Amino acid sequence: MKAVGYQKSLPIEDPSSLIDFETAKPEPKGRDIRVAVKAISANPVDYKVRKRAAPSAGETKVLGYDAAGIVDAIGSDVTLFKPGDEVFYAGSIQRQGTNSEFHLVDERIVGRKPKTLSFAQAAALPLTSITAWELLFDRLGAVPGKSLDPRTLLITGGAGGVGSILIQLARRLTGLTVVATATRPESQQWCLDLGAHAVIDHARPMKEQIEKLKVPPVGLVASLTFTDQHYKSIADFMAPQGKFGLIDDPPEFTVSAFKGKAISIHWESMFTRSSFQTPDMIAQHNLLNDVADLIDKGVLRTTLDQTFGIINAANLKRAHALLESGKSRGKIVLEGW
Repeated sequence: MKAVGYQKSLPIEDPSSLIDFETAKPEPKGRDIRVAVKAISANPVDYKVRKRAAPSAGETKVLGYDAAGIVDAIGSDVTLFKPGDEVFYAGSIQRQGTNSEFHLVDERIVGRKPKTLSFAQAAALPLTSITAWELLFDRLGAVPGKSLDPRTLLITGGAGGVGSILIQLARRLTGLTVVATATRPESQQWCLDLGAHAVIDHARPMKEQIEKLKVPPVGLVASLTFTDQHYKSIADFMAPQGKFGLIDDPPEFTVSAFKGKAISIHWESMFTRSSFQTPDMIAQHNLLNDVADLIDKGVLRTTLDQTFGIINAANLKRAHALLESGKSRGKIVLEGW
């Protein structure tokens, strides 16, 4: 089968940073299903792993976590899917990735593909949907339901992949006031179109902008990017006893900034359940099915922004380069072989 991978951690400009190669089609066992991959999307985790996790000598590591495709074969213990089922999922960081024609994945972290979306539109959703859902409901403890919640949720980096789905979830499934941050006019409009009540510019002092909006107290914060640059100023205007959640890898982060207000800190990693085989691992199967239902009912929409052509090394290099620039909006998808 065809696949795209890398053998050394190299800058994306290097011709060998990502390579096209062929490898054996994997065979499913146990609770694994084999998926014929139709479309994938690129995420910041792809380039972060490429930069810091060099494979062993002589091996080629396949990246990619988001995928949409068709179940091709199943392991002996599979009960949730059968060959021919259309699925979408975000894979495991501990296994070979989805940038391959066929891919093995544990059925417990796979959902049914939304019926109303193409494979490309569906591939944009899994990783960011899981991250946003777990961050909002499991980590920050937001309450599903449209009853008024007297708090504001601040989402920094609202136009990115996770922010684009988090805005929708918070606006359509909770009673929170949703304020996103973005710097460029087109990114600010993107956030508003997705449902944010207001957008502020995180390149300028945020406290004054929040005060000018006259929104409810900022009790919840989803810090999605550049946490090290913003967390101290955010701690200054957050409501006491609030919750601060983050997903990035800040080079500097001191929790004492939040101590006086008894603000709790919450890390979100959507790979935790699959990495540690937690007893509630099937929660991601259920979560993705819920997302598919919400998509098909018109409550949520895909966050696909750009399609970069077929799945190959050249197109994936373009995707990695754009993600590394920090100027991407929504999701980048590649489709077909």
